[in-house]
Amino acid sequence: MTKLDGSVASPQDPRFLSLAALATDLAGQFALAPLLEKILRHTLTLLGCESGSICTVDELAGTYRKEVDIGVGCLSGKTFPLDEGVTGEVVRVRRSVVFDEYADVRGGHISTDDRGRLHGVIGVPIRWDGGIIGTCVVFSTDPGRRFTTDDVTLVELFATHAAIALANARLHALAAEKESDAAIMAERERVVRDVHDTVGRGLATVLLQLDTAERELRGTGDPSAALTSARRAARAALIETQRTVLGLGPALLDGRSLQEAVALELAWVQSTSTIDTRLVVAGEPRALLPDTARQLFRIVQEALTNVVEHAGARSVRVGLVYGTSHVTILIEDDGVGFDLSGTSGARTGTTAHGLGLQGLAARARLLGGTLTLDSTPHWGTRISAEVPYAASAPTNLRSRWRVLIVHERAVVRAGLVRLLGQVEPDLQVVGEAANAMEAVEAFQLVHPHVVLGNLDLPRIDGAQLTSYLRAIDRDAAVVLLIDSFADERVRAAAQIGAVGFVENDAEPGTLARALVAAARGDSLIPAEFLSTLSTPPGSRLADSLTAREREVRALVEQGLPDKRIATELHISVKTVEKHVGAILRKTGAANRTTLAGLAARVS
Repeated sequence: MTKLDGSVASPQDPRFLSLAALATDLAGQFALAPLLEKILRHTLTLLGCESGSICTVDELAGTYRKEVDIGVGCLSGKTFPLDEGVTGEVVRVRRSVVFDEYADVRGGHISTDDRGRLHGVIGVPIRWDGGIIGTCVVFSTDPGRRFTTDDVTLVELFATHAAIALANARLHALAAEKESDAAIMAERERVVRDVHDTVGRGLATVLLQLDTAERELRGTGDPSAALTSARRAARAALIETQRTVLGLGPALLDGRSLQEAVALELAWVQSTSTIDTRLVVAGEPRALLPDTARQLFRIVQEALTNVVEHAGARSVRVGLVYGTSHVTILIEDDGVGFDLSGTSGARTGTTAHGLGLQGLAARARLLGGTLTLDSTPHWGTRISAEVPYAASAPTNLRSRWRVLIVHERAVVRAGLVRLLGQVEPDLQVVGEAANAMEAVEAFQLVHPHVVLGNLDLPRIDGAQLTSYLRAIDRDAAVVLLIDSFADERVRAAAQIGAVGFVENDAEPGTLARALVAAARGDSLIPAEFLSTLSTPPGSRLADSLTAREREVRALVEQGLPDKRIATELHISVKTVEKHVGAILRKTGAANRTTLAGLAARVS
């Protein structure tokens, strides 16, 4: 083996042994953390050092995580902001860095006692697919040690090995996700079969009744009874199909009052748990507007689901109070409760599952009402929603964001409609389409705020659909469902003007946030992906800036700090920071300096 200085190493040289062991390690089957530790230990051995770390970087979140930490600190598994430490400096300058003394590192988080023992430092980026996914850092405890260019080259070599290890770990995770996707697809196919059978049975019943009505018309009989039966059968078939597709119980509000629907829901609670239930109705019951009854029932349904799944309650009481101008629904349980600050408490499911508290409050706001919650750990929870009878919305209630869904599978479209209705009441699905041509017609008809499409649409895919819609309306906001950002069509769609991408296995909340952001004129595209697009100045992404964002951009390009911009525009500093973040995402600029450079190139 040839050393970095050109001499030949003996087979017994520690550096030769380290490299040979590393090759064996990389060829073996190891979990990520042990393999990274082996790579780091080999690096330290070859440099004659005892301390170092390997970190993973999340530039989008602005953080880095210490995966392995040897010799100093013992901070493995801890996460830190990306504006401090050796890793922060590496990401900031986008290259390897060397410090003669650790004391020169800005914002280092190592304890004071350990800092005094550290002197020379090397930090190199771990790169993959054009981005920085981590760093490898080596510390020297020798006051006289000065790291050289050859040392940096050696650490960069080991950083390449670390990149391979990280990439392999991600590939294994992706393979596991694919296995999960296959299971999901199998379940979807089962649902399709069930739907087919359900629809078939329902239509057969309807046709038999229509045949009876036709015979009555040809004779002297009255077809009214047969037509009524056909109508009843069609409605039952529709309800049963919806239950099969969406996993719902019966449409409890169909032909029933809110009181009756709540009573049936409480019966469901008793049938699925040992919880005692009670329904109390006060005041003179009044007919409610359909949307009022629906939203109040959804609040009750979600609250009771949380009680059954998370509260550990012995009893639950639902109250329905009809006042002179408002109707109030109350749900009380004697369960474990939770901490309203959200930082502790046993009943985490209230915020982590289903609608969550924000979704419940949003439903009340949609009706011009309010929702209050009182909960104490180990003393139960009380939710109260009060809404007016009148149809008029409150003055602070704006229109809901209109969404057009484009997907070739009817089952998926139906699932998305239900999911969005539960997770984000501010979103309203106003149309569905099975292919690009239907989508173009629907877009011109319903004028949605945002289009949610599938990248894998048949014949004309999501990227081409984006092009068609942008040709009709240059401000058309399109969010695409994708399998992976590695798909070249994702790059094409982004360059055409798609403003958001959501992976098919994303959480419902992630999808809802992407749609709301797109409807508001923001672009939710991961920074590491956006940086690969080489978007030229004046591109559609930059053109999608709102009027306020253009004002903020102009002041940023003048070099003004956030506080000065806030004063100039009479807005808060926090709002300025949000606008700057949106501008950087939309223009593809990595930072303020790059943004100013783009402006100079345009001028």
